[in-house]
Amino acid sequence: MKLLVLVVGAGGQLGGAMAEQLQTRHTVVAATRARLDVTDARAVDAFVDEVRPDVIVNCSAYTNVDRAEDEPLTALDVNAMAVRTLARAAARTDATLVHYSTDFVFDGSIDRPLVETDPPNPRGTYGLSKLLGEWFAADAPRHYVLRVESLFGGPRGRSSIDRILENIRAGRPVRAFADRTVSPSYVDDVVAATAELLRIGAPFGLYHCVNSGWTTWDGLARELAQLAGRPEAPIEGVPMASAGLAVERPLRAAMSNRKLTEAGVPMPDWRDALGRYLESAGAADR
Repeated sequence: MKLLVLVVGAGGQLGGAMAEQLQTRHTVVAATRARLDVTDARAVDAFVDEVRPDVIVNCSAYTNVDRAEDEPLTALDVNAMAVRTLARAAARTDATLVHYSTDFVFDGSIDRPLVETDPPNPRGTYGLSKLLGEWFAADAPRHYVLRVESLFGGPRGRSSIDRILENIRAGRPVRAFADRTVSPSYVDDVVAATAELLRIGAPFGLYHCVNSGWTTWDGLARELAQLAGRPEAPIEGVPMASAGLAVERPLRAAMSNRKLTEAGVPMPDWRDALGRYLESAGAADR
């Protein structure tokens, strides 16, 4: 069934891909920051009332983990209060809300892939703001909250993976965390999973929407080097503590997507996703 989908935050890495790819099967209204300020509740209400979407996909986010400690109100406005506004608008208009969260809602103390029922315990303002956003999203009776992490791909934005790849191709040394485990998320696969959840009418609620499997950041860098034909690239695994980050990241942040798979939306392995991304990036470079 063709839906009217409002993509909020359509100027970002995930939102840009979402708007571009969903329009092949649905009618999409793409709202960039210039078109819609998500922190302006009245503007959001008026916009939703005008568009009357079947689905609101919220890709807007404040993502600067360290700066959030100095700008807590801004982070909370975008990642929490704006979600409450969107959720209430969705509830009022009987729309489905899709909202994206993060591994930063966890503290990294659980030594296995995280599942949706594991207790959150964010370590900083960014993680707290995203957790509050998850809770506010539930104000919409019809909602999906999809946790993603280590996003790469999309038509806009430069992810950490892009920067690692750039250094590998330039022959520059790469230092990557050897003790932080993650489940990378390819933007194209997140978009496809979102579309499939909507298509099959999967049960509403919280899902981990990451590529299957997990790796450390230095393991990811080595896989990138292999796929890029640079297996000799100088890659050094270092402890995260050596980076002197203002906010502690969750060390063990790998997430299980079993619930998503059981709902009928299996996710490809992260290595497969990385290979497809490099193929598309290579084609773009040519």
